Amino acid sequence: MTSEILEKVQKVFANISVKEFMTKDVIYVKPDRTVAQVKEILRLKRISGVPVVDDNNIVVGIISIEDIIKCLENSTLNESVNEHMTKNVVCLSEDATLQDVIKHFERYRYGRFPVVDVQGKLVGIVTKNDILAAVATRLGLLYLHDERRREVLEQDVLSRSLVTGEEIDKKGADFYFKIDYFDVNLAGIGAAQLKKFLISKGIPEQDVRRIAVATYEAETNVVIHSGSEGEIFCFLAPDRIIVRVEDRGKGIENIELAMKEGYSTAPDYVRELGFGAGMGLPNMKRFSDKMVVLSEKGKGVVVEMVFYLDKNFQEL
Repeated sequence: MTSEILEKVQKVFANISVKEFMTKDVIYVKPDRTVAQVKEILRLKRISGVPVVDDNNIVVGIISIEDIIKCLENSTLNESVNEHMTKNVVCLSEDATLQDVIKHFERYRYGRFPVVDVQGKLVGIVTKNDILAAVATRLGLLYLHDERRREVLEQDVLSRSLVTGEEIDKKGADFYFKIDYFDVNLAGIGAAQLKKFLISKGIPEQDVRRIAVATYEAETNVVIHSGSEGEIFCFLAPDRIIVRVEDRGKGIENIELAMKEGYSTAPDYVRELGFGAGMGLPNMKRFSDKMVVLSEKGKGVVVEMVFYLDKNFQEL
């Protein structure tokens, strides 16, 4: 599933340089460290592996949780990293593109790749989460630290706009995206593609940004709260854009409470990742001109947002 999502990302920004999204402040160790010392570093830093470099900062190996587990089983934690690291390291060149990085992940199935310069010196490291977070940040869709995040979503059986009452043909939507993943770190791919689509249609930049941010919030809510897949529909009109996000999941028990800033039902592990601060629905309402939420416990959520354009959109 993750590979499918990365493929979607690749189509949007295939030529982004690895320098733009790699982690530059890399935690690394020397070969003479003990495995026990590395185990403690991974625990404190909450990471699953580190590159090993020599005195010239050239990558000579990599050691991961899997290596440490083997040492625990064999009672060899006090032996040197040099004896237990993986020595045939697959590295990425600092000139690599997003497309190159994704091909590496698909081919080798590793969790991380060191990035090196022409001399083989360590300059960064890349994980799948680095790719996805970077794409979202590049689009202005992630609020890295502040209190902005998700909360709710909604379902639909209706053939009319929840806001305008007009008939709506979802099969004829101008844009469609299926939210078919359950990892919160992947949220934002649909919003990114919608933003790209709107830009290609000549929608004013200020409108595109608020539509993308509101859609990101809705998409993330589906991933965090629904427990099901979801769908994003977008309909273009000369004076407005309608975005509708639906799921068939758990639903919202108390919409009025969910609309309050700071209210959240996100689990602890989601909060630890920086999500679930209870700003999803409030942000959707703030960035849209009109918003309607329909939901019932156990029957999913439907969120419909209307964005009026600063100037009439003629390309229809």
